[in-house]
Amino acid sequence: MKVGVITFPGSNCDDDMRHVMGDVLGQEVVPLWHKDTDIQSCDLLVVPGGFSYGDYLRSGAIAQFSPIMESVRSHASKGGLVLGICNGFQILCEAELLPGTLIHNVDHKFICKNTHIVPVSRSASLTAGLDTAVALEIPIAHAEGNYFDHPDAIKALQDRDDVLFRYSDSHGNVTDSANPNGSLNNIAGVCNAGKNVFGMMPHPERAAEDLVGNRDGLTILSGLLEQLPV
Repeated sequence: MKVGVITFPGSNCDDDMRHVMGDVLGQEVVPLWHKDTDIQSCDLLVVPGGFSYGDYLRSGAIAQFSPIMESVRSHASKGGLVLGICNGFQILCEAELLPGTLIHNVDHKFICKNTHIVPVSRSASLTAGLDTAVALEIPIAHAEGNYFDHPDAIKALQDRDDVLFRYSDSHGNVTDSANPNGSLNNIAGVCNAGKNVFGMMPHPERAAEDLVGNRDGLTILSGLLEQLPV
């Protein structure tokens, strides 16, 4: 199984993702540079978190034009798996590989803290094996994590079972007080209609080892790897 982790100028979670995918989960990991066009037959492409191009204009707005994104689009169009975390989620939305957009947090402040999320989609491979009654503790670190789209688009997202995660309290209750950034319907992650492109604001790679005191993120990433070819 080959996992390609893309680095853009300003990425800062690429090393974390390579470590977790390779050293923790034992996968073959390929570092990919944003100017590359050859994804080296990777099964899964990961667009990691950070501040690509300094988050100028809008987060992810410049990175969507990097040469490698054409290869990401091609990979996704053939059913290949793509995962975007935080800034990666923003990039995938800007590239129109995922619906909606991420706007400024409702309080206009950068938020860095642990949050809880509950799995929602029963048909997306990333969450299908997760217990919807169990809240996962996953950290966030963003200023533009407020998921937004028009009401009809949000309804379509929910009707297609494309909402991956919602922010909750530690008991799994989805409430306004558990929403850290103002995201519509507490949405913390979504997938495309083809169920092969995934995006989420929380960072599972930062909660994947006993060393950091939390392995909830490993549950998410392990579930996705089970979908890869042997």
